[in-house]
Amino acid sequence: MTAPILITGAGQRIGLAFAQHCLDHQQPIIVTYRRRKTAIDELERNGAVCLHADFATNDGVADFLDRLTATTGSLRAIIHNASDWLPESREMTPEHVIQTMLQVHTTAPYLINLRCRSLLEAGEGPRDIIHMTDYVVDKGSAKHIAYAASKAGMANLTLSFARLLAPRVKVNSVAPSLILFNDHDDGDYRAKTLKKSLLEVEPGTGVAVETLQFLLDNSYLTGHTIALDGGRHLK
Repeated sequence: MTAPILITGAGQRIGLAFAQHCLDHQQPIIVTYRRRKTAIDELERNGAVCLHADFATNDGVADFLDRLTATTGSLRAIIHNASDWLPESREMTPEHVIQTMLQVHTTAPYLINLRCRSLLEAGEGPRDIIHMTDYVVDKGSAKHIAYAASKAGMANLTLSFARLLAPRVKVNSVAPSLILFNDHDDGDYRAKTLKKSLLEVEPGTGVAVETLQFLLDNSYLTGHTIALDGGRHLK
């Protein structure tokens, strides 16, 4: 029996696209969501196991892990896609922003990786962990300082868990820049953002799906980050 892939934060964008890709290729999946959306209902109808999870607290992570281990005895891979994007602002205290960002992007993946080690090591065949980090890990962000720092923490988890879990489990990261605009992004913002990369395109979620599948299929790649940025680092 094929072990499922765990995809966190699969209700929209990259997580949803990869979940749909897996189902299209008869790969069993377990997905998490924070808010129930119609996309989750559709994934469930198509065979996904959908688990509510709130990674903003350690209790929420522990509750999710208890339900996960009751659901499956093995995992093919973990895709850490769940994310939040809190800016530094007058509406929220700096303490709240940094605690939330570190909890969601660093602490939760750390705890999940440790608890799921036995699930990943069970059975035969390749096993993977993939962290979805961000382009800002290397550049920083004046408006999202805590977010950038927490994603940098996630990127470092890739190095440490690659060492810890080798040779049984490969651990890599994907660091996207612009992948898909939001519906509310206006024309001026879109034009300005497109100019930030060499390729000047909005590629869509398909490029992220291709990259994730490449990492799963590649048997000799661990401890690395793939920058999915259209050449933005060279501008």
